[in-house]
Amino acid sequence: MLDLLFETSWEVCNKVGGIYAVLSTKAKTLHQRYKDNLIFIGPDVWSEDKPSPTFIEGRTPLAAWQRQAELPEGMRVRVGRWDVPGKPVAVLVTFDTLYRYRDALYSDMWRRYRVDSLHAYGDYDESCMFAYASALVIESIVKWKANPALRVVAHFDEWTTGMGLLHVKAHLPQVATVFTTHATSIGRSICGNGKPLYDYMPGYNGDQMARELNMQSKHSLEKAAAHAADVFTTVSDVTARECHQLLERRPMVTPNAFEQHFVPKGAKFTRQRAAARQRMLQVASALTGQHFEDDTLIVATSGRLEMRSKGIDVYLDAVATLRNNLENMTSLKRRVIALVLVPAWMKCPRTDLVDALASEDGAGHHLFDPVITHHLYNPDSDPVYCRINELGFHNTANDKVTVIDVPSYLNGDDGIFNMTYYDLLAGLDGAVFPSYYEPWGYTPLESSAFGVPTITTDLAGFGQWVLDTFGDDSDVVGVKVVHRSDSNYDETVQTIAMSLMNLYVMGDKLMQQVRRGVRTTSQAASWENFIKYYDEAYARALEHAAQRKH
Repeated sequence: MLDLLFETSWEVCNKVGGIYAVLSTKAKTLHQRYKDNLIFIGPDVWSEDKPSPTFIEGRTPLAAWQRQAELPEGMRVRVGRWDVPGKPVAVLVTFDTLYRYRDALYSDMWRRYRVDSLHAYGDYDESCMFAYASALVIESIVKWKANPALRVVAHFDEWTTGMGLLHVKAHLPQVATVFTTHATSIGRSICGNGKPLYDYMPGYNGDQMARELNMQSKHSLEKAAAHAADVFTTVSDVTARECHQLLERRPMVTPNAFEQHFVPKGAKFTRQRAAARQRMLQVASALTGQHFEDDTLIVATSGRLEMRSKGIDVYLDAVATLRNNLENMTSLKRRVIALVLVPAWMKCPRTDLVDALASEDGAGHHLFDPVITHHLYNPDSDPVYCRINELGFHNTANDKVTVIDVPSYLNGDDGIFNMTYYDLLAGLDGAVFPSYYEPWGYTPLESSAFGVPTITTDLAGFGQWVLDTFGDDSDVVGVKVVHRSDSNYDETVQTIAMSLMNLYVMGDKLMQQVRRGVRTTSQAASWENFIKYYDEAYARALEHAAQRKH
């Protein structure tokens, strides 16, 4: 049993990606175990004009530490609670004043761990300064506790915190360290550059690819952290193979899970589903000037704007294939709304759409450009918007399939839906995540938890876990796992189009069975069941730290 647990991430109280979902949903289960001995550390990137929506500053057991904290001059910390289930203690740190130590820090890390910071660019410096600030907070709190017998674990997420782990390793040998990579920087870069990852995986060398892709600094930092950590973990068997090949250390697998308390129950869920469907149908009607019946099939994809890695290209091609198939089936009248809920470089909500939604007509006239809900800064180069137009989606009265691009974060104030992503998720009839590169796959797990029949691939960690745990009977499991490789793009598109057609023609009785099945599947991936992997990781790390004390 440990006495003090730190977890550091750029996404603590700062929702920018999937790691936020992992940590914010894990917090409740961890807090039940460790109470206020659990401390999350995140970046203080907020201001009075733009405060964090999930950080509650206030009194905590760290109040006395905060008053006498030994930190570099000018470095500020705010202490409070993360406003997620469990409300754990959170420390937000500034790091702008630490840049004066950058060169000395980088030199020290090269000398100790051969971290190559010479080729740094982009967010490298910012990430390293945050990580260093986090390590200084950990160091200060451990010294303040003044108990050499204290069993402490410091858990660092992603390469962005690697510099912090290395500092702790060098200066606090009594502290056990855990490093989690949610996706290797090189694996992500290989995919982002259109290279085949899986067919050639055994032949890839991480260091060589780092030089080729100009990723030396991030890769060397991530690799050093992976090797220096007492325990190195990743989120799935899929990514474990990638880590072993590219980082040259086999990690322990600590799969991601979901906190079921985020999902409303019973009558509350029924009301939320009805409200979400009503709003999505209203938006579609306001855009297209058409009426959509209550039985309209509503499907969606979501996630980060990575066309290939997240399979957004496959999704749109599959929807186009479904459209083409339905055009030849005149007896089938049911309509389909296919949403792309992927944030992009969004300028503002469309005022003509806002006005149409506010009008009493409901479905009025067909708006110009009825395939998108918000204005973009870069409509000529946005990959989703351009692909929708290339595929010839016009959302006219004769189209059975309507495609709508929603390029905004759905945080409740996007100006069009004004509902959160989870609010809208409840209203879907199907969710599609045909990922090519997906270390775990939080989006399919989330949709499963909300009882939404889900389609994903076996290249996603979650998809492979479903196959390994439940098999491939999607009518029972509620999750259709499609085989995907470097060379079967067209086959993947056709399979997903057929899966969408199955949802289209599925009767109510079978649909209810599938929705029950997908909820059961998601419950098996709850933190209550998966936290045991973290317990094991922390126990192993503490064993290594104990050996250093002797």
